[in-house]
Amino acid sequence: MLEVYIDGASAGNPGPSGAGIFIKYNGEVEKHSIPLGIMDNHEAEFLACKKALEICLEKQTDTVWLKSDSQAVVHAIEKEFVRNAQYKLLLRDILSLTKQINLFFVKWIPSKENKAADELARKAIHLN
Repeated sequence: MLEVYIDGASAGNPGPSGAGIFIKYNGEVEKHSIPLGIMDNHEAEFLACKKALEICLEKQTDTVWLKSDSQAVVHAIEKEFVRNAQYKLLLRDILSLTKQINLFFVKWIPSKENKAADELARKAIHLN
């Protein structure tokens, strides 16, 4: 099982953005800071989720427990719906990726439990 913490961050709204992905598995840790270009914070959150799922699929794992402090992302995945048209394509891609994983769980966590992913996302902003 992969335990995956994600966060997206933007310096400005919109502004330079980054994705932070923190993965725990088999007692090991993997960290990703991915620059995303110019976008708003919610788009960065959705893109961080998509990138994390792509990394998980590369690892050919069959169980993923994704954790995010973004209520927008977690609710969109749970309901398989997002109202804002700007995020519909990203959600479609995310749902398609989740269906390729045998067991997929998503959970909202408070920001204080997501510090590692937050730091990685903030680091990624400066890599733009």
